[in-house]
Amino acid sequence: MSDDAQAAAGTVEGQGPVEVSEELARHLENKREELFEKFELRDEFPSEVLEEAEARTEGVTAEIQDEIDERQDLRDLTTWTTDPIDAQDFDDAISVEERDDEYVLWVHIADVTHYVNPETAMWDEAVERSNTVYLPGYTVHMLPPVLAETVCSLVPNEDRLAHTVEMHLDKENLTYENIEIYKSVIESDERLTYAEAESRLEDPDAPLHDENALVYDLAEQMHEQRKEDGSLVLNPSRDRAHTIIEECMLKANKAVTHVLMWDRGVSAMYRVHPQPSPDEWSEALREIQDLDGVSIPGSTWDDPRKAVNATLEDAPDRQLDKIQWAVMKVMPRARYMNDPFGGHHALNFEIYGHFTSPIRRLSDLINHWIVYQNDVPVNLVELCDRASDKQKDAEQCEREYKTFLQEVGLDPTAVNNRGIEIVDEEEAEKTL
Repeated sequence: MSDDAQAAAGTVEGQGPVEVSEELARHLENKREELFEKFELRDEFPSEVLEEAEARTEGVTAEIQDEIDERQDLRDLTTWTTDPIDAQDFDDAISVEERDDEYVLWVHIADVTHYVNPETAMWDEAVERSNTVYLPGYTVHMLPPVLAETVCSLVPNEDRLAHTVEMHLDKENLTYENIEIYKSVIESDERLTYAEAESRLEDPDAPLHDENALVYDLAEQMHEQRKEDGSLVLNPSRDRAHTIIEECMLKANKAVTHVLMWDRGVSAMYRVHPQPSPDEWSEALREIQDLDGVSIPGSTWDDPRKAVNATLEDAPDRQLDKIQWAVMKVMPRARYMNDPFGGHHALNFEIYGHFTSPIRRLSDLINHWIVYQNDVPVNLVELCDRASDKQKDAEQCEREYKTFLQEVGLDPTAVNNRGIEIVDEEEAEKTL
């Protein structure tokens, strides 16, 4: 085997799909159907919804051309997407500039509400589903893929309609000097995977190296500032590409909900995360302190989030899962609410909500509509409750399906990363 072939074989993609027998594939399908029924998840789209989605993908180039005069034309701005290798739709892109006294960060989100609005069957179906459900090797979409993966996807070298959050950030403390949210037309220059973004950061001569290096420097500053302010960071060993996307999306989500709350004074779908009681936090910290090889720095005990952050940075790798689990056990569930008060405990944000994933979350779709219309759906409280409940159902469904995969001898992570291929019985037996 050549060096290149050997290297490829060592990657997730190089290993190829997980092979299963026809009988096992039927078992998996039956289990999914059982779970969909239990959690009232809709796997098939009604024909009316599919027909409507198909119709909205026609004549797109002319439609975008007609929209340009009504929007900010950002097609000359260097813009790119960064997503997992198996991403099916690209709903967020970024641009960045450093100026004398400020950073300017643009987060461009697919303008889904241009196509999906309360007058459409697709909207009603999105409310019914409330989110995309990601099972290992199987996805139940919130929006029809024929729409989400085409006109709503910010693919490279194509004009696309976007909702842009333009943030001017003070260089000293990264506070918002100015926030603008507007409809735009963009053209992504490139679609990067996380691994490709890492390699661009490594190679000074690579295309988009300077832009990725600049936005990573900014994202790292934002990350450190969040930690200093008391934001809980349960995964201290993120790679640089994930740091970029996570911090840019958090900054954009926070910007949008600040504008909605403070500048416009409107209700929206805010993300509220209650804090554990002092006793629950004490219980979690005691459990962490008792772990072998783990010590909580004495100076941090007064702020449990900072205590966990500091402990995770120095703890042995073998204990990371146990520390994270001790924290997760005492954390209440976050919910969507029509006002932000109570804030987001884990992030330590006074106001927070979701805006950056309208293809896969109802909350973001609703918030896009509120930003665009400056008006709130009459049934907003009901929508908040539905989105919260359906998210809980989706997470429980995913947990139960992963457990089932393990029971039948499959690794959920491998299935998730590599997909499944059905082979005849003899071949399948060789791989199990």
